[in-house]
Amino acid sequence: MSVKSTGQLGFGEIGAARRGGVPALDRVSALVDWAGLERQLAGFREAGPGRPGYRPILLFKALLLQAWYGLSDGELEFRLGDSLAFGRFVGLSLEDEVPDHTTLCRFRNRLVSACLLERLFGELDRQLEASGLVLKQGALLDATLIEAATSRPRQGKEAEARDPDAAFVKRQGKAGSTYGYKAHVGVDQGSGLVRAVITTPANVNDTTCADDLIRGDEAAVYGDKAYDTHARRARLKRLGVKARLMRRPNQYHPLTRRQQFRNNLIAKRRAAVETTFATWKRRMGLVRARYIGLAKVAGQILLTAMAFNLRRLAALTA
Repeated sequence: MSVKSTGQLGFGEIGAARRGGVPALDRVSALVDWAGLERQLAGFREAGPGRPGYRPILLFKALLLQAWYGLSDGELEFRLGDSLAFGRFVGLSLEDEVPDHTTLCRFRNRLVSACLLERLFGELDRQLEASGLVLKQGALLDATLIEAATSRPRQGKEAEARDPDAAFVKRQGKAGSTYGYKAHVGVDQGSGLVRAVITTPANVNDTTCADDLIRGDEAAVYGDKAYDTHARRARLKRLGVKARLMRRPNQYHPLTRRQQFRNNLIAKRRAAVETTFATWKRRMGLVRARYIGLAKVAGQILLTAMAFNLRRLAALTA
């Protein structure tokens, strides 16, 4: 099968490049081992008749830009053709055809179906750890809600919903409810890099996924009261990891003054994870899911986590 020739600068592009690009993207381009990520995509090119296919790493880079800037497929297609910085990042020259939105959408769906996004996230995480940026001083556990892409079904009519994987949840102490999904994350204390991410329907309790967010190589685990269980504290002790989990009172055992003081200290440490969610939602547009179904939404959140880690990489190395 023929392959599109990409990445060669033309005379016009050489001159235009002098105007400068996006420093953060330039740093990421230089620091990431794209060959390592491309190996995860080996054999993933579309086969069959028709126009020559794009290199999978080019399309993957485009999806990272989409998550970084919170773009739709159509907006991404336009920016790839309009922005020199975007074209340079993915490896498109001025003479190359830009992948259209259907190509980008089809490629993303294939990544989701083949469960390749998990492998790509793992490879990027390996590179960040090898670079020494992952501090492992502690893991900050938390979760955030993402509205579903579809309209809400009426209460009691969930079986008629257009997205059967989404669910309702009401947050304690807050008015109203959310219909959609929940992103559970483990964030490296200090660097702010996301080391683990799991997506579930919104009604899954935070504590359900917690053990899978713990890597076991961190010095401590920080979490709010939702994560505090006897079993988890015992497991962390066996791993040699400090359990910095806020204690929960009950009607028979109210918190002592010492326990309340300890909770306040933990709350200050774990509050840094809120910066991750603020960036996802305010800077990267992840307020609402773009797709229908748990697998596709999980793919969107994984891409967001990877793009966020690239943003952090650029900031930490500036």
